[in-house]
Parts: sequence; C-alpha cells; structure tokens
Amino acid sequence: MRLRLLLVGLVTFGVSLLAIDARSTYGARVSSDEPQYLITALSLWEDFDLDVSDEIGERRYEPFHEVTINQQTIALNDSGQELSPHDPLLPLILMVPYGIAGWVGAKAMLSFVMGLCASLTLHVAGSRFGASPGPATWVIGAFFTSAPLTSYGTHIFPAGPAALILMAAFWAVAHPSWAKRWDVLAVVAIVALPWLSVKYVPHATVIALGLVWKHRSASKRLIPIGAAFVVAGMTYLLLHRGIYGGWTVYSTGDHFVDGSEFDVVGRRPRLLQRSRRLIGLIIDTQFGIGAWTPSFLAMPAALTALGRVRRDFPSVLAAGVILMGWIVATWVALTMHGWWWPGRQITPVLPFVVIAIALWVGDRSRHLVGVVTATLLGTATWLILAWEASTGRRALIVDFYDVESPWYQVLASTLPDHQRLNDWDSVVTFLWMAVLGATAVLAWRGAGRSRERGEPTDPEGQLRSTTAS
Repeated sequence: MRLRLLLVGLVTFGVSLLAIDARSTYGARVSSDEPQYLITALSLWEDFDLDVSDEIGERRYEPFHEVTINQQTIALNDSGQELSPHDPLLPLILMVPYGIAGWVGAKAMLSFVMGLCASLTLHVAGSRFGASPGPATWVIGAFFTSAPLTSYGTHIFPAGPAALILMAAFWAVAHPSWAKRWDVLAVVAIVALPWLSVKYVPHATVIALGLVWKHRSASKRLIPIGAAFVVAGMTYLLLHRGIYGGWTVYSTGDHFVDGSEFDVVGRRPRLLQRSRRLIGLIIDTQFGIGAWTPSFLAMPAALTALGRVRRDFPSVLAAGVILMGWIVATWVALTMHGWWWPGRQITPVLPFVVIAIALWVGDRSRHLVGVVTATLLGTATWLILAWEASTGRRALIVDFYDVESPWYQVLASTLPDHQRLNDWDSVVTFLWMAVLGATAVLAWRGAGRSRERGEPTDPEGQLRSTTAS
C-alpha cells in the first residue's frame, strides 16, 4: 500500500508539473487573483509583512504579469498601506518556494500539495472506507491527473491546499481511535481552513460537527475541543478586524468601497436563478467538470448507490462535506463562470467525490475500465490544453474551450451553455437531468439487488483490518 501511495502521489505531482509553463492569459502568465497571492508571498518573504504597496509600486509582479495588474485593494491609512483582499495562509505556504524559485517555485509547491492530496485520498479510501486497493489506485490516480484536480496543481488559488487540509481533517476525525493526537490534528486542520479563505468556514463547520458527534458521549473531550474552536474563532475575527479593518479580508477590496464586505456574495443574490448550478457544475459546456472529465458524470449514480447501502460514520460525514461544498458553490459563490479554471468552487470536495466513485466501482472490472477510460480522456484533454497554453496557442482562462481535443469538443456539443441559457440550452439541461436521474435510479436498484444477494455493504471488518495493517 505504501508503494501505491507513493506512486499515486508522484504521478499526480509529475502530471501537474507539465502545466507549469501554461499561461492564464495572453497578457499575463498568471491572472485574476493569482498575482495577488504571489505578490503577498513576495512581501512576506522580503519584508515579513502583508503590505503589498511597495511591490505594486515597483512593479515587482512583471516576471509573472507583464501588464499592469488590477491591484484589487485600497489604501488603509495615511501611510498608504495596501493589503491584498485574500486570506494569508496560501501566501504563507508559497512564501519560501517563491522566495527560492519565484513563480516556478510557487507552482511547483502547489503541484506537491496536490500530490500529497492524491496520496492521502487513496489512504483515506482504504483505511476509512475499506476500498479495494487495486481499483481505488487506478480510479484515484486517474482522477488526480485530470481536470480540475490537476488544474489546481499549478493554478494559483487556495482550492488545492483546501482539498488537502479538508482531507487531513476528515482523516483525523474519522480515525477509529480516540487518541488525543487525532483530535489535535483535526482541530488544527479545521482552524486552518478559514485562513485559506473565509468561504471554507462552512466546510470546516461540517468536519467540526463530525468531531463533536464522535465525542458526543465524552464531555472531557468536548470541553477542550469546544474551547479551542471558540478561541480560534475569536482570534480570527479580532485579527481580521485589527489588520484588515473588517471581519473579513474583503473589507480591503476596492470592489466593496461603495458597499459592504459581505457584497462578495452579491448585493441582491437571486438564489432561485443560482439553483441551476446544482446541475450546471457538472454539465455546463464550459465550466462543468463533466465536460472536461467525462467520468464525473457518474457522480450522481455513485453517490446514490452508496447512499443506499452505507450508513457508517465516515460515509455520512463525507456526504455532508460534499453537500456543503455544493451548497456553497451553488448559492453562496458570486458566480460559477469566472476568470479562473472551471471547478474552482468545488475542487476542495472533489476528492470525496472521487472516493465515492472508487467505492461504487469496487471490484467490478467493467465499471473500472469504463471509469478509468473516461477519466484518462479528461487527462488527455488537459495535457493538450496545457501544451497549447504553454506554446501561446491558447490561454487557460480566456479561450480554453477552443482546445483541440476531439473528446471535449464532441461531448461539449451535447451539453448546455448556462452562460447563454436560451430555450435550447434549457431543453438540453432537462434532457441531461433525465439521463443522470436515470443512472441514479439504476444505481439505486443495483445497490438494492446487491444487498438482497447478501453482498457485503458494511466495511467495518475490512476497515479494521486495513487500519491495523
């Protein structure tokens, strides 16, 4: 198993590195929020502070952003101090790699983080869910070399580190042992998530509730855990108030000068209209993850089948994490169509989706071949795009949908465009909902027949043996 973990991690790291020279836009190597994280990392490395006014004034961003950047921030005081409106944990993670090797080092660090996440995801699949090692290795390894998981191995956003920290927190909370070290690891990981971005507070809350539920009958454990969360929450709010001048980092953003920092979710969010993201996050022709990695279309079937046969604590907790990730991406995020690579909002919870698909595949060879083949088509599409974006023929967040991948172009032509969403797109959306709904019904019935035949659905015995080994 150790060899499998090492192999999956190294392959993920290597494939992610292949996109290290891919450009985000034609006028900049990185764009959107990416340069903000890099100049903050530079400020931490050289000045040991978060003030980026001198880096912006001296155009220290030119090695990775040739044109003038959108500085996104405002002067906080008379001295002209400017703080990027992004939480500081990602710049802290990138500080040393950036200081040593510039933007290349920062991207390599994110690739390393994603490699660690792939290995940990495989370990969690086996030790917490009793997944078959062979099929799980193939499924998880393939998914982590395809978009969007490999995309955020070089795309400079907190999504990749958030996926790793969220999985680490889950690993600790779902550990069958009640040893204090697992509680400490869980609390540290949960507390770290909001420092990557305040939008990960709901994700952290789900894991925290899981930890509380695990120790619901042990008050001696719950008191220090609860105290740690209260202290961490107060510290987060007070430090943000003192450093950024508001309850969140968005208070320093120039977009919110005429309003409130909470306008980041929209001044008048139309929740009913946003509801179409529930399915659009999978099937949108440009920003749906199923368009880029077709095997993600198996997600409804996999989750339905597992919901039929599994009621153990790790499965319920993982389902809660996935659900919360989808809720935030659907109704809280300002948009799913943004100046970034598709899948940004849901990438932190996708490793749990991948585990669900691996468990659904199980030891069934036909399912395994189909899922891995569809996933590797996504890998091929990403590698084609990475090569095009590295040679000036394409840009990752401009015209990525024109990638010369026959598999993507064929599948995308059958999917709805939710940015346009005319009558035809609405019809296509309902057709795809019917198709995915049918797969979910078939998966539900198939899982029921498996239970009637007496096939094992409770992994506790295998979980204990795997953990012991």
